[in-house]
Amino acid sequence: MDDQIRHPLAYARALRGWSQTDLAARIHRAARNRPEGLRSGADKAAVSKWENWRKTPGIESQLLIAEAFDVPIADLEACEWPHWLPGQELPVPLGSAFTVLALRDAQRAAMDHRRRTFMAFSALALAGLSTQWAALEPDRLTTTLNGKRVDAELVDWLEGTSAELTALPTEQRQHTAKLMDAQLDTVTDLLEQGRYTESIGQRLHLLAASLASTCGWHRFDQGQHHAAGKLWNAALTNAHAAHDRDLGAGVLSDFAYQSIWLTRPDAAVEPLSQALIHTRHPTARSLLHLRRARAHAALGAASYCRRDLAAAETALLTDSPDPAPAWCRWMSTADLAVDSGQCMLDLGHVAEAHTRIDEGMSLLPRSRDKTRGIFLTYEARSLLQARDVEQALAVTNQALDLATRIGADRCVTLVRELAPAFKPYCQVDGVADLMDRLRVS
Repeated sequence: MDDQIRHPLAYARALRGWSQTDLAARIHRAARNRPEGLRSGADKAAVSKWENWRKTPGIESQLLIAEAFDVPIADLEACEWPHWLPGQELPVPLGSAFTVLALRDAQRAAMDHRRRTFMAFSALALAGLSTQWAALEPDRLTTTLNGKRVDAELVDWLEGTSAELTALPTEQRQHTAKLMDAQLDTVTDLLEQGRYTESIGQRLHLLAASLASTCGWHRFDQGQHHAAGKLWNAALTNAHAAHDRDLGAGVLSDFAYQSIWLTRPDAAVEPLSQALIHTRHPTARSLLHLRRARAHAALGAASYCRRDLAAAETALLTDSPDPAPAWCRWMSTADLAVDSGQCMLDLGHVAEAHTRIDEGMSLLPRSRDKTRGIFLTYEARSLLQARDVEQALAVTNQALDLATRIGADRCVTLVRELAPAFKPYCQVDGVADLMDRLRVS
């Protein structure tokens, strides 16, 4: 492991404001407080060796370190050293030295999604990550010298296979998540152990970023928000290493969308603002403005919201000689209309919301099932606010059918969140049956 990579123990210690001497003293105190009155040999020099990857603490020292940080013993049993240490929710920094670390960190989070102490990166952490992305110049890529040579033909095959997996219809992609994970693992192994030219390294980092972004969306759809955030952190780190500003902006947009979804719109504004500064394609800018409008609407900032909606519409209608980046190529007038409608719902303009959502639903192509499921839920919410209960009932059942068929847990959750709004209408035919469906879904 590269000595330049900051050890998780150093992160955990810094979060507490402890020096290495402070940590050693707390380890001694934990040992003395044991019933058997243990003595610990930990001192500043030992802590330094642990933090510089020169030595791994023995199991007895790890137990004392855990006690010093108030980490449950079950966490030690679930994860190897040093991955149980607190502070792992911090984003991995940008820079070529951290690309593989970010990928490995994300893979561990994806495998261990049940053990989580937080839902997503904090607003402060996201703001720091987006500011770092905007200000830090990418390093020159380095290669591993002791591995097998990675040639262009292998990278061609990996890129083609990944593109085919990503292009599958929504209903089929739910069955290929393990294949995408395996692709990402393969690319990570090549980055860590392979020998390649700088141009091949750049392609590998770009592929890792794209795969990590896609795998992050799969975890997000399954409600695994911690794993999604870790994967997007890896995507941002590798996109930055590959010098791809547009893809980095797209990953920041993913973080922002997650924050809005988790009802933390305040965490979305800064990443979207940074992304808007550094991307130029009108389709990309349209999506970024639209998502920032959603954040402003959720915060009740009506004037900022309408300003971003107008900018999103203008950008979407702007022609460009270059194709849109892959991460926003799907952006359409249907998305603009429906998300504008959701903004109006958040701002309390129900009639305008209903009109916009209806317009968007009529424009959305049949191929985008997951998006249709989300849009149907927005439509149902607008119908409920307009007191059109029977139509809302029909649309909600349709949304639940679709979300269940494509295996998107977050879409099912979104439908389930409509239940309280239906409770006052239990006497309406079909509402009780819907409530039963929502309880078991």
